[in-house]
Amino acid sequence: MGLNLQILKKMIELCFLGTGGSVATKERDNTSFLINHNETLLLIDCPGSAIQKIKKLNLSPLKIKTILVTHIHPDHVYGLPSFVHSLMLDEGLISLYGSAESVDFCRNLLDLFHLRDEKIKTRVDFIPLGPGQDFQLTESIRCTSLKIPHSSSSLAYHFRFEGEKKELIYSGDTPPDTLLFRDAEEKDYLVHDCSAPSRFFKMYPSLHEMHTHSLELGSHSQRSGVKCLIPCHFFGELEFSLSEIENEIRKNYKGKMIIPKDYEKIILLSQK
Repeated sequence: MGLNLQILKKMIELCFLGTGGSVATKERDNTSFLINHNETLLLIDCPGSAIQKIKKLNLSPLKIKTILVTHIHPDHVYGLPSFVHSLMLDEGLISLYGSAESVDFCRNLLDLFHLRDEKIKTRVDFIPLGPGQDFQLTESIRCTSLKIPHSSSSLAYHFRFEGEKKELIYSGDTPPDTLLFRDAEEKDYLVHDCSAPSRFFKMYPSLHEMHTHSLELGSHSQRSGVKCLIPCHFFGELEFSLSEIENEIRKNYKGKMIIPKDYEKIILLSQK
């Protein structure tokens, strides 16, 4: 039993709170996930109902000491005031990382609701990041911020789990980016924007400036030698099936692929 507990503590889990785009559906809410490692939870983006979703996964929101924000579009940060408000009676300190623009916005958002007043026992420490900045998140997790072109506030994140020698990159919302896929070469896991099949990008050309379609995601991931691809951020306002997404990715990508569902837990294994 003790050995099993030690193994569980060492496991790295991705716990998806949502896998959809800005428009939620019955099955998918806005993209956000937890990294669960060594009894520590890292929250990546904070759309709505984060507290409830974390509890649905039988995890404790009190274990969240770190939030990383990819950018300041509403579907990535609008739940932050509710998250802090829900923890206002609990002593704690949360480190919030993001670009300088994201950090300033999140600070102002909390101030709008007076959530940095003295009576709020959960405090937030705001840590601005520059592109390409390397920083330590926990004793065993290092991270590098990567500038991406979705918006002026956007950052992607490259996580390195030092003890387990695994690496994961999360793109956030983005069109295909040469530097990001260069960084993703031969990496264990890439969680990447895959908003819709390519036919919708032909119908709405402006999407090319903001997001990635499934055909090009497969092509770029194959060229980069990504070992395991996890597409997400599926548009809820367009009609398509996940089998269409999968088939387009598979036209070019030959590696392992996981298409996540909301509330799915994925254990990160060494990819050979």
